[in-house]
Amino acid sequence: MWDDRPADERIEIDLGGGHKVVAYSYGSGDEVLFLLNGGPGLPCDYLRDPHVPLADLGFRVVVHDQLGTGASDHPEDMSLWTLERYVEEVEAVLAALGLTRVHFLGHSWGGWCGIEYALRYPARIKSMILANTCADIPHLMGEIERLRSALGSETVAMMQMHEARQKYDHPAYDAAVTLLDYRHIRRLPVRPQPAARSKAGFNYPIFHAIQGPNEYHYTGSLKGWARVDELKNFGWPVLVINGQHDVLTPACGRRMHEALPDSHIRIFANSSHSPFYEEPEAYRACVLDFLRAQAGRR
Repeated sequence: MWDDRPADERIEIDLGGGHKVVAYSYGSGDEVLFLLNGGPGLPCDYLRDPHVPLADLGFRVVVHDQLGTGASDHPEDMSLWTLERYVEEVEAVLAALGLTRVHFLGHSWGGWCGIEYALRYPARIKSMILANTCADIPHLMGEIERLRSALGSETVAMMQMHEARQKYDHPAYDAAVTLLDYRHIRRLPVRPQPAARSKAGFNYPIFHAIQGPNEYHYTGSLKGWARVDELKNFGWPVLVINGQHDVLTPACGRRMHEALPDSHIRIFANSSHSPFYEEPEAYRACVLDFLRAQAGRR
């Protein structure tokens, strides 16, 4: 289901300003799959390891620990935690590695950052996989309210009260978030080892600054972000992926699919936010079919 082998190459990349990030490269194929994981604030392990086996199927798989996570530097300057700076970080990584054209897979936050990156640096993109993500945070917030409502009006009122007081560590509130996570993040009895490693290294201040206290309450700088209208400018094939029970719901994926000029959409019926763990064989076959269809494109 996943592969935690050591990287063929482990590369330190200087971002300037005294900060470095660490990238990992697997395989030696001419077709490069660049992964940008979610969070923000998570080490790349959870997304990297399920995709490493693609290196045995003719693809070079490249990923990095975003600044503030994993083996990369951990500065404490809160001004660094912005979408705009992370976009420039992606460009610095691809430029440093000499990757002129890539198949770009962005998961969750990696999709938001990836969309913004593709709008700014379209020449780098050969194809994209937008996995368990969206292009309109205000629309997503409405979808999240719908998911929360399934807990019942009293539970929703309780959550709203603690959110108003910013008491996110209250046991009742935490229990509601835990239940929502099981329904909409990863519908598995045990957290897979790569996901556990990422969770253990979670840099919470980054997540809070950009997104908010959890997956169901957005208070960070990204809460007004929307790029659906700009998706018409994507001049490459896109695969949109969602889980049927995804916190970033199929409706979010459908909006991207309908706005993109050349896209396919796949909804995994038995998955939430992590189909590479929840339905690994079907997920990998879907991704591999798409990548093979795009291989060789100029």
